[in-house]
Amino acid sequence: MAPSQNSHFKLLQRFKPDYSPSEFVQYESERTGMRVVVIDQKGPKVTGYFVLATEILDDSGAPHTLEHLCFMGSRNYRYKGFLDKLATRVYSNTNAWTATDHTAYTLDTAGWEGFAQILPVYLEHVIAPTLTDEGCYTEVHHIDGTGNDAGVVYSEMQGVQNNSAELIDLTARRLTYPHGVGFRYETGGMMEQLRVLTAERIRAFHREMYQPKNLCLIITGEVDHENMLETLDKFEDTILDVIPSPDSPFKRPWVDSKQAPPLEKSIVQTVEFPEEDESFGEIEIRFLGPDCSDPVQTGAVNVALLYLAGSSASLLDNILVEKEQLASAVYYATEDRPSIEIRFTLTSVETEKLAQVENRFFEVLKDAMEKELDMRYIKECIDRQRRTWKFSTESSASSFAEYVISDFLFGKRDGSTMLDVATLKEYEVLEKWSEGEWRSFIKRWISDAKHVTILGVPSVKMSDTLKKEEEARVAEQKKLLGEDGLKKLADKLEKAKAENDKEIPKEMLERFQIPGIESIHFVETTTARSGAALDSGRPAHKAQKLVDADGSDLPLFIHFEHIPSSFVQLSLLISAQAVPVQLRPLLSVYTEAFFNLPVNRDGETINFEQVVVELERDTVGYSMEGARSLCNSEMLRISFQVEIDKYSTAIAWIQELSWNSIFDVERLRAITSRLLSDVPDSKRSGDDMLAAVHVMVHYAAESIVRARSTLVKARYLKRIKKQLAEDPKSVVARMEEIRNALFRFENMRVLVIADLEKLQNPVSAWKPFTERLGASAPLQPITARRPLLSEAGQKLGGKSYVVPMPTIDSSFAYATARGLDSYDDPRLAALMVAISYMNAVEGPLWVAVRGKGLAYGTTFAYNIDTGFVNFDVYRSPNAHKAFDSSKQIVEDHLSGAIPFDPLMLEGSISSIVVSFANEQATIANAASGSFVRQVVRRLPSDYKERVLKQVRATSIEDVKGALQHIILPLFNPTTANIVITCATVLEDTIKEGLEASGFTPKVQALKEFEDDYGLKVGDDEDEESDDDDEDDETGSEDEDDDDDEESDDEADE
Repeated sequence: MAPSQNSHFKLLQRFKPDYSPSEFVQYESERTGMRVVVIDQKGPKVTGYFVLATEILDDSGAPHTLEHLCFMGSRNYRYKGFLDKLATRVYSNTNAWTATDHTAYTLDTAGWEGFAQILPVYLEHVIAPTLTDEGCYTEVHHIDGTGNDAGVVYSEMQGVQNNSAELIDLTARRLTYPHGVGFRYETGGMMEQLRVLTAERIRAFHREMYQPKNLCLIITGEVDHENMLETLDKFEDTILDVIPSPDSPFKRPWVDSKQAPPLEKSIVQTVEFPEEDESFGEIEIRFLGPDCSDPVQTGAVNVALLYLAGSSASLLDNILVEKEQLASAVYYATEDRPSIEIRFTLTSVETEKLAQVENRFFEVLKDAMEKELDMRYIKECIDRQRRTWKFSTESSASSFAEYVISDFLFGKRDGSTMLDVATLKEYEVLEKWSEGEWRSFIKRWISDAKHVTILGVPSVKMSDTLKKEEEARVAEQKKLLGEDGLKKLADKLEKAKAENDKEIPKEMLERFQIPGIESIHFVETTTARSGAALDSGRPAHKAQKLVDADGSDLPLFIHFEHIPSSFVQLSLLISAQAVPVQLRPLLSVYTEAFFNLPVNRDGETINFEQVVVELERDTVGYSMEGARSLCNSEMLRISFQVEIDKYSTAIAWIQELSWNSIFDVERLRAITSRLLSDVPDSKRSGDDMLAAVHVMVHYAAESIVRARSTLVKARYLKRIKKQLAEDPKSVVARMEEIRNALFRFENMRVLVIADLEKLQNPVSAWKPFTERLGASAPLQPITARRPLLSEAGQKLGGKSYVVPMPTIDSSFAYATARGLDSYDDPRLAALMVAISYMNAVEGPLWVAVRGKGLAYGTTFAYNIDTGFVNFDVYRSPNAHKAFDSSKQIVEDHLSGAIPFDPLMLEGSISSIVVSFANEQATIANAASGSFVRQVVRRLPSDYKERVLKQVRATSIEDVKGALQHIILPLFNPTTANIVITCATVLEDTIKEGLEASGFTPKVQALKEFEDDYGLKVGDDEDEESDDDDEDDETGSEDEDDDDDEESDDEADE
């Protein structure tokens, strides 16, 4: 619909891409120049991205500080936390990020009604924030009463400024862009500049950049256009007096600025980063490519990168990673810029070989450009690129939004470049390019192009130097300030906090009505069943008739979810219970190798490169991993995403890879080495290792979560690697044993998400696969998780571990107690509300812990399948202190010392509604959710409605009951176990703190949690000493499934 006659917003254009059901509508305000792009899509979620082009020519961090300060209050809502409390009330979440070239504020809401209520309030926070001296003081940087530097932004940058990624990135930018080009600078802020950044400088940057004509609102979902325009017109009326005159001249950031010149010469520079393990570094190589707003050139860059490094069969990966094993991976990325930035990253490269591997990278490229390109593969890369883009726009709302952000920053203001997304014509142009055109394109922009290379070198010494320098700087600061100065600063901080934390008047929030739940359009999908799945009943509708017509007497368990889509997403959910326990750690290698081995086809061996090339040609995506995404980490999942006419091809692939792959020893060596070389990296993360240790303690050896975790890989895979050298046949025999244990009829459940009206042979296509599975037998039950817990996991209480780690500078904690273990437990609704209340943004934990700088985040979570309830402390200067304060908060709510806030209680209930809507962010998500509910969890179809009804009926007394009986035991040493990973300097403080709380902590190194599942190779004495020598460089959790574990707990709400 066109805007009503009296709106100031004029319609610029509306169009529907010819490959997507979404419609784009673009408006511009004739009064202020504000732009709006609506991407209409069906579903319960409405998402807003409010984007400003932000350009600065220094490292002050002003753009990043604003991204925090806008949440501190606006001219009509002058209270910190008001926006977030309102968001919680109206089914919303807010967030924001600062990139080098823009700042984006996001609003994620269930239903249009809630979105429309908060929209003008949020925009006022962006355009007319308070930006008080006090807000800048606490949020950006201050010196506390002990003489240490603090502040939310400062602490965030302190956490990243000296890590490898940041050091490499910043050096690369300085070498790629000259002074006066904004891409050169660190928009997050360098610590030394944040220490001197003034509130006035931040305000000046806001005046310059935060103008409506530099703002684009991108809104995706089911949008009421008339209501939106009316809301925005009213909003504009309220800001005309605070914004610069809309007629004043405005220099468009990035477009009207000094442009980056082409690189004049290639540069190789070494950058050290602090690290305990000096054995592996990394390489980053950057080029400046063509203009990002030219679709043909951009498409060509994407296709060229797929051709060079898009899979294990592509040029760079195949030679550098698979054959020569010089790196664990070659990644590529592009950044949209007036000259696209093209980056290659080579990970886990032996430190002494960095320069040599960089040379080899260009040697391989140049050699390839001397020969003819494989035009068939180029054509397949074009098809794949087109297919992947179509799939991404169907499966996530963010792909189109990211396109619009880039167009807003660098495209033409008349909307003509945005219209390029309406077709995929650029690929038709590229299909006509000759071999010579492709070769000269790759030579021009990549193989012969000037570039910047950074060799990242790990350094133990730098770690010590940084620490000493920082300690000396702070000591000098304390000396200069003296006792008197420190006391004044402590007072100043308290005053600022008191000003920032003024209580929000209740009536201000009450003015906003909570929208009715009917304003959220939940998605219903249609289920059909075949074979063993019919035990749950035969639905009576058209989709089931389509399945029945294709012979649903095939015994294989197939669950269909019928949705409108041009793609099929199919999954095999596989029980791994028949795999012998001592072989379960080898599943890491098996799942990694599944798509990366040669196959036997009609008596001929097809090499693995050819297999990968064909897989890439036939699919959008494929994987084999733990089935966490189907809510059961103790099972395995093989998944394929293909175009609808490739359904039977995908099934043929599953059949071929399941039975005809060849366990080639060279391939197994390469895969095992790669998995091992990623172990040290995982072991550097305090959060990953927290999850890893939690799993090693609480899960039994039978658990595949435990068997595939890094603290098992660290030792087990080292022995497998040795065995592959000394007795490879035994490893091959074990891989065969795993294959035979997995691919049996009774282990298989199939999920097919597709448009059944378009799908050919939905059931009969599985006939050859089913015959190959062998005789039908009763299905193995969905794997129960509770029996796979260790004794410590079954009988919780009395165990606490402190794990010191030299690679981190803060601490992380994870406490576990007994929660609920049934989805029908009458206490579940109260537990959900209690957790939602305690976890709320600007809620009790937030204020007491994050607000006081005790931790970046704290979270309560529950998991019905394991029967655990958990408490997680993320990135804290002292995790025990954060743990203790959290316990106090729970006790104060129980004793009445802190009363419950009825408005926040309403907000907690809204948050639970949002979590249900989040599960349906896309129609395919809703389809997966339907399978999980019916098959994995066996819950009735009205389960969600029933729970929401119970949640709405939950009283404060119910919440107190949940806090008393389920949450409080997390803080009691007799009912809870706790694991803490911490910097070595914090070890004693944390141990003493835990002891004071009644725990009896054991200080234990990561290495002591490792497990080899009884695998011994050769002379074991030698093996153990070999292990000790390498201790610094190994051990880890590729918490594929562990980290898994923690987030799993949260995801299972």
